[in-house]
Amino acid sequence: MVAYPSSASAITPFRRSAGPGRLMSANLAADASASDCPDETTLIPPAPPIASPSPVALGWMFVAGLFLVSGPVFVEAPLVRSFPILCTALTLLWSLLGARWLESPKWRVWGDLLVGFSWSWLAGSLYWGWLRWEPTVHLPMEAIALPLALISVRSSWGRIGSLFYLGSLLGTAITDSYFYCVDLMPAWREAIAAESADLHTVAPILHGALAKMHTPFGLGWAALLAGTLLFAGLGAGWWAKRSQDAGWMVFSAALLGTLFVDGLFWLSALFA
Repeated sequence: MVAYPSSASAITPFRRSAGPGRLMSANLAADASASDCPDETTLIPPAPPIASPSPVALGWMFVAGLFLVSGPVFVEAPLVRSFPILCTALTLLWSLLGARWLESPKWRVWGDLLVGFSWSWLAGSLYWGWLRWEPTVHLPMEAIALPLALISVRSSWGRIGSLFYLGSLLGTAITDSYFYCVDLMPAWREAIAAESADLHTVAPILHGALAKMHTPFGLGWAALLAGTLLFAGLGAGWWAKRSQDAGWMVFSAALLGTLFVDGLFWLSALFA
């Protein structure tokens, strides 16, 4: 029987007959042809890196967040009591200005923040303008934009403003929790009912509230909730600085700003 060679064994002698010089020439030719045909990835220029906020920019975002939490206490609160409709209408101005800034790459982050601030402004205008006599509806009114904030925080549109709003809302929830725990809601109602009276009428109400706050029970709750605000605010600020995230920076500012405002209210009641 004659054994016929397979196709592989038939080609093998011809491969072996090629000398080293011919193999080297073939390899060089293949390399040259490969270099003449660049890879597809070299035809597409790499995308420029996204610039992260500088420490200076993050610092200004923190300052802006602090101002937008504490500022309305001195501006919106007295304005809304005398001109509730005008104060509520200003929400449209903040929203339109923020939307316009969102279209500009230079002002985008500030427009984002201003849109979130407009939600807090709207909630404050509605409550302090018409519903301030009933403290139990304070937190539900402050949460009026919560669904929109939860949707926006997961997208690229409105994320910074949403985190600012959520930080403000969390701070409000912690502050209101203290009023519930120490039974300060009756004093809230009495103080609002007597807001148009002179200081001699309001002072006994504030002193009665301070008496509850300065008990071991009241001081314990104050330490716990203030510590929660401080820990959450500093933790968010640390994460924002590490990740260069402006959204978490304004979240931190909202929490720490709430703690600052709470301290101002305590001092005003103390020296009333």
